[in-house]
Amino acid sequence: MLTATKSIAACAIALCANGVFAQNMTNETLKNVAQLSASGSVEVQQDLLSISLTTSRDGPDAAAVQTQLRQALDAALTQARQAASPGQMDVRTGNFSLYPRYSKDGKINGWQGSTELVLEGKDFPRITGTAGKIQTLSLGNVSFALSREQRARVEGEAQAQAIERFKAKANEVSSAFGFGGYALREVSINTNDQGPMPRQRAMAMSAKSEMADAPVPVEAGKSTVMVNISGSVQMLTSPARP
Repeated sequence: MLTATKSIAACAIALCANGVFAQNMTNETLKNVAQLSASGSVEVQQDLLSISLTTSRDGPDAAAVQTQLRQALDAALTQARQAASPGQMDVRTGNFSLYPRYSKDGKINGWQGSTELVLEGKDFPRITGTAGKIQTLSLGNVSFALSREQRARVEGEAQAQAIERFKAKANEVSSAFGFGGYALREVSINTNDQGPMPRQRAMAMSAKSEMADAPVPVEAGKSTVMVNISGSVQMLTSPARP
């Protein structure tokens, strides 16, 4: 029994000693740590166009309003699908809503509804030409973005820039403080892009009325893809081994 008690005591002492040693090592490791950040950015032409076509109806009967909306959408879908091409011009339905209209005394005196068709892809002439031919819906909104492939390629370039700048800054800071090198401790990478806001609906509807049966005039802008890198490095008295 005495032997067992001694063994337990010895283990407790060992654990305590190891804890103190680990704490000292942690405190030592936390010394000479620098927090750094760097970024890389690439400007690129937007290559994805999205055009939404919409219409609205109202009347005293909900079923009649819904039928009118469905007929307008079906006609637009039939025409759009003839020109559809995967990746070049994809066709999908958007929002479809139907809700009551109330009188001043709170009673339902009619129904209002709207429907939407979206044309999206990389083939700008195909999309704008199709949008101009559809007469059952009006132009609702025009927006541009980066395709998944374009974004991935540009993110890679921006990330490479950010990494090189982070490494250069780490070397510069370590050297300025009189250290021989550094070791990477932790790092986080964040990506975002900035570009023109989507065009307003009023502008798009005006273009539709003036350019009936003709391609909708559009012009893509550019997006800036930015990658931010932040993290910490351990500055070393001698260069880090590869």
